Amino acid sequence: MSSCKNCCSKSLFRDDVSGNLICSSCGIVQEFDNYEAQICGINGPQGTFVRVGTSGSGGVLNYKDKKIFEAQKIIEDVTFRLGLSPSKSNDVRLLVSTITKGEYGLGDWFPILVGACAYVSMRKDNIPLPMSEVASTIECDVHELGRMVLRVVDFLDLKGPEFPVFNIVGSLERVTRNSPSFSRVEADTMERMIKQGIFLLQCAMKWFLTTGRQPLPMVAAVLVLVSELNEVKVSIDNVAMEVHANVSTSKKRYKELLQALVEVGKKLPWGKDITTKNIVKNAPFVIQYMELKSMANAGAKGKNLENVGIDLQDAVNECLRKDFEYGGEVNNLEDDSQYFELQSNSRFDESIGDYFELRSNSRFDESTGDYRNKLSISHECLSLIYNKFLNEMDHLRSSGGIVEVYGRKQGRKAGFHFGTEWWEGKSELSKKLLLQQLLETDVGLNGIPPSFVSSCNAYKTRKEKINAANMRIRRIMVPSNATSGNSSTVKKRKRKGANGIEWEDIIIETLLLHGVKEEEIEKGHYNVLLDLHVFNS
Repeated sequence: MSSCKNCCSKSLFRDDVSGNLICSSCGIVQEFDNYEAQICGINGPQGTFVRVGTSGSGGVLNYKDKKIFEAQKIIEDVTFRLGLSPSKSNDVRLLVSTITKGEYGLGDWFPILVGACAYVSMRKDNIPLPMSEVASTIECDVHELGRMVLRVVDFLDLKGPEFPVFNIVGSLERVTRNSPSFSRVEADTMERMIKQGIFLLQCAMKWFLTTGRQPLPMVAAVLVLVSELNEVKVSIDNVAMEVHANVSTSKKRYKELLQALVEVGKKLPWGKDITTKNIVKNAPFVIQYMELKSMANAGAKGKNLENVGIDLQDAVNECLRKDFEYGGEVNNLEDDSQYFELQSNSRFDESIGDYFELRSNSRFDESTGDYRNKLSISHECLSLIYNKFLNEMDHLRSSGGIVEVYGRKQGRKAGFHFGTEWWEGKSELSKKLLLQQLLETDVGLNGIPPSFVSSCNAYKTRKEKINAANMRIRRIMVPSNATSGNSSTVKKRKRKGANGIEWEDIIIETLLLHGVKEEEIEKGHYNVLLDLHVFNS
């Protein structure tokens, strides 16, 4: 017989009501004394709390089913926020299931995998979906998303046509139609802005302004420029944020685009007056020149020149009214005659340049259906056209045909805008072209990749630093060979910094003293050369 656990007395009795064992000496109820083992046959009673093989059954979902349910909710949420159609959402779901072999997942990596699959699925169909937009939607770093995209591409073994390059033209059109900054723009203006934006964007691609760079900052820069041309007030900061591009990078691309247009504008008669400050007001003429140039290039391959629709008198009138377009005063209208003074024919042809290459060499006669080639114009004829234009301007000004637009400054006229439409939109560059077609199209300027130019400049600078370092080394080792020219060079370099020597000069001297070849130093890989020839020597 057991004893009491409290007083060790053996006077225990069982209560008839509760069935508990109680000590008669101290009255303490003995714990864990009423356990009955559930031992029966096959059809007997089973355990109350545990049943073999049915863990989690009943009202609680199985772990695998719950994981799949939560993963599908994440996929649905991400695709909805990205604005994907139901069919594309289903494609993303199937792609995630294929990669995970139907297991899905619930870790922090799973939304990144869903975003990467959405990006790859859209890009396979050549539908623009920027990676930065996906990263912003799933709230992750764009580089982390990029690494996941590479893993998905390697898993699916996508190559060549199966995984086309990013559709930058489609991205511009998508942003223009969906951006809140252009929500109040009329439909006609919207279509014109899209065509102008595609034209300028493909010109930027031809000038290699997008080569090796993120495409979205250039999209933002082009959208800001075409907005200014169509009198739509937008901010480059807002447009860059809506495009999911870096604001500072977008401003740099905008500046590069204006500089390229300035280079094209130099071929106009007043090109020497065009700068980055007034290029926006001259842009209609520059873009029209580029459009005509591309159409003339297409006509040289067998198309009819009639499609260009150019009249020589209209061309001269457009050139003469340049002050009205980029902000000149009415009193300065007479200054246009400086481009049409009585000069030699060669000087006149040189001033007009490529802008009149098509207009002055060919003209279509509608009555006979023939072309009159090599049409020559005398200076007296140009003077008459100019005087006629001035008379027409006076008539338009008196009849209200010209609208004066005032700038932000107090009472100062910002310029005049004509009712005529400068944008025709007939060039093939207003549509998406293949890269080979784009490179073969002439728009008045053949650009060089800015990265190549900066690399050449850096290469030239390093070469000059190497020559200067060799002079300093020879001057110290052989003082008798020092020349006056070398000392003057040193004095010139002293103006730049302390003793005229920078940290890069010291590194170059160190590498030269350790016998490194100049050709290796010119490449600029200083850390690698220091590890190989200095610290490990």
